[in-house]
Amino acid sequence: MRARIEAYLERLYGFAYALTQDADSARDLVQECAVRALDAGRVPRDEPAYRAWLFRILRNAFIDRCRRAGKETELDPDLDEPDDRDAGWCGDSRIIDVLTIRFAVARLPAPHREIIALVDFVGLSYQEASDVLGVAQGTVMSRVSRARKALLAVMEADNVTPITRARGGMR
Repeated sequence: MRARIEAYLERLYGFAYALTQDADSARDLVQECAVRALDAGRVPRDEPAYRAWLFRILRNAFIDRCRRAGKETELDPDLDEPDDRDAGWCGDSRIIDVLTIRFAVARLPAPHREIIALVDFVGLSYQEASDVLGVAQGTVMSRVSRARKALLAVMEADNVTPITRARGGMR
Protein backbone atom coordinates (compact mmCIF):
# COMPACT_ATOMS: atom_id res chain seq x y z
CA MET A 1 0.00 0.00 0.00
CA ARG A 2 2.84 2.38 0.87
CA ALA A 3 4.53 1.94 -2.52
CA ARG A 4 1.23 2.60 -4.23
CA ILE A 5 0.92 5.97 -2.49
CA GLU A 6 4.57 6.84 -3.12
CA ALA A 7 3.94 6.70 -6.87
CA TYR A 8 1.65 9.73 -6.52
CA LEU A 9 3.54 11.82 -3.96
CA GLU A 10 4.96 14.33 -6.45
CA ARG A 11 1.59 14.89 -8.10
CA LEU A 12 -0.11 15.15 -4.72
CA TYR A 13 2.49 17.70 -3.62
CA GLY A 14 1.88 19.74 -6.76
CA PHE A 15 -1.83 19.78 -6.07
CA ALA A 16 -1.29 20.58 -2.39
CA TYR A 17 1.04 23.44 -3.27
CA ALA A 18 -1.52 24.81 -5.72
CA LEU A 19 -4.09 24.81 -2.92
CA THR A 20 -1.91 26.16 -0.11
CA GLN A 21 0.66 28.27 -1.98
CA ASP A 22 3.14 27.31 0.73
CA ALA A 23 5.79 24.56 0.52
CA ASP A 24 5.66 23.57 4.21
CA SER A 25 1.86 23.51 4.32
CA ALA A 26 1.81 21.48 1.10
CA ARG A 27 4.21 18.88 2.56
CA ASP A 28 2.10 18.66 5.73
CA LEU A 29 -1.04 18.24 3.65
CA VAL A 30 0.50 15.43 1.59
CA GLN A 31 1.61 13.71 4.79
CA GLU A 32 -1.91 14.00 6.21
CA CYS A 33 -3.31 12.61 2.97
CA ALA A 34 -0.92 9.63 3.10
CA VAL A 35 -1.80 8.89 6.73
CA ARG A 36 -5.53 9.02 5.98
CA ALA A 37 -5.08 6.76 2.95
CA LEU A 38 -3.01 4.23 4.90
CA ASP A 39 -5.62 4.19 7.70
CA ALA A 40 -8.53 3.70 5.31
CA GLY A 41 -10.47 0.47 5.57
CA ARG A 42 -11.62 0.36 1.96
CA VAL A 43 -9.27 1.29 -0.86
CA PRO A 44 -10.21 1.39 -4.55
CA ARG A 45 -8.54 -1.39 -6.54
CA ASP A 46 -8.83 0.28 -9.95
CA GLU A 47 -5.82 2.57 -10.49
CA PRO A 48 -7.70 5.58 -11.94
CA ALA A 49 -10.24 5.34 -9.10
CA TYR A 50 -7.39 5.03 -6.57
CA ARG A 51 -5.66 8.13 -7.97
CA ALA A 52 -8.90 10.13 -7.84
CA TRP A 53 -9.51 8.85 -4.30
CA LEU A 54 -6.08 10.09 -3.14
CA PHE A 55 -6.64 13.54 -4.61
CA ARG A 56 -10.10 13.69 -3.03
CA ILE A 57 -8.56 12.82 0.37
CA LEU A 58 -6.01 15.61 -0.05
CA ARG A 59 -8.66 18.11 -1.09
CA ASN A 60 -10.88 17.18 1.86
CA ALA A 61 -7.91 17.48 4.23
CA PHE A 62 -7.27 20.97 2.86
CA ILE A 63 -10.91 21.97 3.37
CA ASP A 64 -10.83 20.55 6.92
CA ARG A 65 -7.70 22.57 7.73
CA CYS A 66 -9.27 25.75 6.40
CA ARG A 67 -12.38 25.20 8.49
CA ARG A 68 -10.35 24.52 11.65
CA ALA A 69 -8.38 27.71 11.02
CA GLY A 70 -11.61 29.66 10.47
CA LYS A 71 -10.73 30.44 6.87
CA GLU A 72 -13.17 30.30 4.01
CA THR A 73 -12.16 27.98 1.21
CA GLU A 74 -12.35 29.49 -2.20
CA LEU A 75 -12.85 26.15 -3.91
CA ASP A 76 -15.55 25.98 -6.53
CA PRO A 77 -18.21 23.41 -5.58
CA ASP A 78 -18.15 22.20 -9.20
CA LEU A 79 -14.39 21.54 -9.02
CA ASP A 80 -14.99 17.79 -8.88
CA GLU A 81 -16.70 17.81 -12.25
CA PRO A 82 -14.21 17.35 -15.09
CA ASP A 83 -14.23 19.85 -17.92
CA ASP A 84 -12.86 18.44 -21.20
CA ARG A 85 -11.36 21.86 -21.98
CA ASP A 86 -9.38 21.76 -18.72
CA ALA A 87 -5.74 20.90 -19.41
CA GLY A 88 -5.63 18.78 -16.25
CA TRP A 89 -8.03 16.30 -17.76
CA CYS A 90 -6.64 16.24 -21.30
CA GLY A 91 -4.00 13.63 -20.53
CA ASP A 92 -6.49 11.25 -18.98
CA SER A 93 -8.96 11.79 -21.83
CA ARG A 94 -6.26 11.08 -24.39
CA ILE A 95 -5.24 7.87 -22.62
CA ILE A 96 -8.85 6.74 -22.49
CA ASP A 97 -9.29 7.52 -26.21
CA VAL A 98 -6.17 5.57 -27.16
CA LEU A 99 -7.19 2.57 -25.07
CA THR A 100 -10.73 2.64 -26.45
CA ILE A 101 -9.42 2.61 -30.01
CA ARG A 102 -6.86 -0.12 -29.31
CA PHE A 103 -9.45 -2.41 -27.75
CA ALA A 104 -11.89 -1.77 -30.58
CA VAL A 105 -9.27 -2.39 -33.28
CA ALA A 106 -8.34 -5.67 -31.59
CA ARG A 107 -11.93 -6.85 -32.06
CA LEU A 108 -11.95 -6.16 -35.81
CA PRO A 109 -11.35 -8.89 -38.40
CA ALA A 110 -7.72 -9.13 -39.57
CA PRO A 111 -8.25 -7.38 -42.95
CA HIS A 112 -9.80 -4.35 -41.22
CA ARG A 113 -7.02 -4.27 -38.61
CA GLU A 114 -4.42 -4.47 -41.35
CA ILE A 115 -5.72 -1.54 -43.42
CA ILE A 116 -6.32 0.67 -40.38
CA ALA A 117 -2.84 -0.09 -39.11
CA LEU A 118 -1.23 0.79 -42.44
CA VAL A 119 -3.16 3.98 -43.14
CA ASP A 120 -4.18 5.35 -39.74
CA PHE A 121 -1.49 4.06 -37.38
CA VAL A 122 1.59 3.87 -39.60
CA GLY A 123 0.49 6.82 -41.71
CA LEU A 124 1.01 5.39 -45.17
CA SER A 125 -0.67 7.16 -48.04
CA TYR A 126 -3.32 5.28 -50.00
CA GLN A 127 -0.78 4.75 -52.77
CA GLU A 128 1.84 3.41 -50.36
CA ALA A 129 -0.72 1.07 -48.80
CA SER A 130 -1.78 -0.13 -52.24
CA ASP A 131 1.87 -0.91 -53.01
CA VAL A 132 2.24 -2.86 -49.76
CA LEU A 133 -0.96 -4.83 -50.30
CA GLY A 134 -0.63 -5.24 -54.06
CA VAL A 135 -4.10 -3.84 -54.79
CA ALA A 136 -5.38 -0.75 -56.58
CA GLN A 137 -5.48 2.57 -54.72
CA GLY A 138 -9.28 2.66 -55.07
CA THR A 139 -9.47 -0.72 -53.35
CA VAL A 140 -7.42 0.62 -50.46
CA MET A 141 -9.74 3.62 -50.18
CA SER A 142 -12.86 1.46 -50.02
CA ARG A 143 -11.22 -0.95 -47.54
CA VAL A 144 -10.26 1.97 -45.30
CA SER A 145 -13.81 3.29 -45.46
CA ARG A 146 -15.34 -0.08 -44.57
CA ALA A 147 -12.77 -0.69 -41.81
CA ARG A 148 -13.39 2.73 -40.24
CA LYS A 149 -17.16 2.15 -40.28
CA ALA A 150 -16.63 -1.23 -38.63
CA LEU A 151 -14.34 0.38 -36.03
CA LEU A 152 -16.94 3.03 -35.23
CA ALA A 153 -19.62 0.35 -34.89
CA VAL A 154 -17.48 -1.62 -32.43
CA MET A 155 -16.70 1.52 -30.44
CA GLU A 156 -20.33 2.63 -30.32
CA ALA A 157 -21.44 -0.82 -29.17
CA ASP A 158 -18.90 -0.88 -26.33
CA ASN A 159 -18.76 2.79 -25.40
CA VAL A 160 -19.68 3.76 -21.86
CA THR A 161 -21.63 6.99 -21.63
CA PRO A 162 -20.82 8.99 -18.51
CA ILE A 163 -23.60 10.01 -16.17
CA THR A 164 -24.02 13.76 -16.26
CA ARG A 165 -24.42 15.50 -12.94
CA ALA A 166 -26.86 18.30 -12.44
CA ARG A 167 -26.31 20.89 -9.71
CA GLY A 168 -29.02 19.28 -7.58
CA GLY A 169 -27.79 15.71 -8.04
CA MET A 170 -27.90 12.97 -10.62
CA ARG A 171 -30.23 13.23 -13.55
